Amino acid sequence: MLWLEVIVVLGAIYFGARLGSIGIGYAGGIGILVLTLGMGLKLGSIPIDVILIIMSVIAAIGAMQVAGGLDYMVSIAEKILRKNPKQIVFLAPIVTYIMTFFAGTGHTAFSTLPVIAEVAKEQGIRPSRPLSIAVVASQIAITASPISAAVVFLSGVLEPLGVGYLEILAVCIPSSFLACMVAALVSGFLGKPLKDDPVYQERLAKGLIKMRGETKLEIKPGAKLSVGIFLFAILAVVTYATMISGKVGLIENPVVGRDSAIMLFMLTAAALIAFFTKIDSAQVLNSSTFKSGMSACICVLGVAWLGSTFVVNHIDAIKVFAGDLLNHYPWMLAVVLFFASTLLYSQAATAKALIPAAIALGVAPVSIVASFAAVSALFVLPTYPTLIAAVEMDDTGSTRIGKFVFNHPFIIPGVIAIALSVAFAFVIGGLIL
Repeated sequence: MLWLEVIVVLGAIYFGARLGSIGIGYAGGIGILVLTLGMGLKLGSIPIDVILIIMSVIAAIGAMQVAGGLDYMVSIAEKILRKNPKQIVFLAPIVTYIMTFFAGTGHTAFSTLPVIAEVAKEQGIRPSRPLSIAVVASQIAITASPISAAVVFLSGVLEPLGVGYLEILAVCIPSSFLACMVAALVSGFLGKPLKDDPVYQERLAKGLIKMRGETKLEIKPGAKLSVGIFLFAILAVVTYATMISGKVGLIENPVVGRDSAIMLFMLTAAALIAFFTKIDSAQVLNSSTFKSGMSACICVLGVAWLGSTFVVNHIDAIKVFAGDLLNHYPWMLAVVLFFASTLLYSQAATAKALIPAAIALGVAPVSIVASFAAVSALFVLPTYPTLIAAVEMDDTGSTRIGKFVFNHPFIIPGVIAIALSVAFAFVIGGLIL
């Protein structure tokens, strides 16, 4: 029966991948239905906390987007990229990393990808080089963002083990950023020079390549204010989390816990943005970030619930099979998280599904934190939204998916970035934790 249950889980994930986007969440529901009502398994826990955090953060980001805040951030990013065009391979991942770090979602990269592609093309640089590492950086930065659902969940389950929110950030921020920069260095040498690429030459001859020039974004009057309010809310989250931390202890027995505080601060930020910038709140529902965020909620609901249902029914068998292996080779947890995230399409869903099992197996907290970056292997299958967008926005054809599916320009920088992030985190974590 165990193997049949594994087939059901993998089959649901495969079916969801075929449906695409929010479909993986739908398919997760089918898998749970078969495992519980069909095969008699005990129902796993619903990832309510993760979903609520995503919803509240996206509510604030959606308000900021309607107020023009994202356009303002993109205009700043474009100025940085165009001021130093020769360094586009390094600046592109820095820009997407920072935007994801502050927003808590990698979908903010959508707005910067066209700029990255254009600047690279204008400089005769193969666009696949900056685009590939920019997409990867936007995914890995989730594991360093103070308001991402994945980080908040990890800190929640590790806090009873003596590892706090700030300690996780102290390990994950430098390790992930340094790893992305090394991967960017490697990306600068991947693929043929643009002028020698036959696909580019063919598209150039057919007149399919256009130079759009600098984008003229109309910055709304309340754009800067909306960004300021959002950034202040993030600062408030980190400050409050520090004050209620058991190791700092400025506030004992807090009335509001950290997870609830994040939701409250984000909803308050959304309300302040809506009030002071005088936006039509109804427009938030139609914003691209709000739609992608709500899609992420459904995906986490279906997939993480599916993973929890399977794990909770087989935790004893998993302990016997994997306990000794992970205790002797703790880095193997990173391998497990890597391959799981390629199927689950969500850092939060992967963490929610597997981190509790790792804790139950007795894996050391430092190994869990160090392996955390591996939940960001969303680039392996060329179906993730930001990856697809990067391919579509590069009219030179250099950012293309090979006929063997996995031979695309995101694989090498992505694997390098995650491997190095895990390695750096083991070193930094050994010093801090």
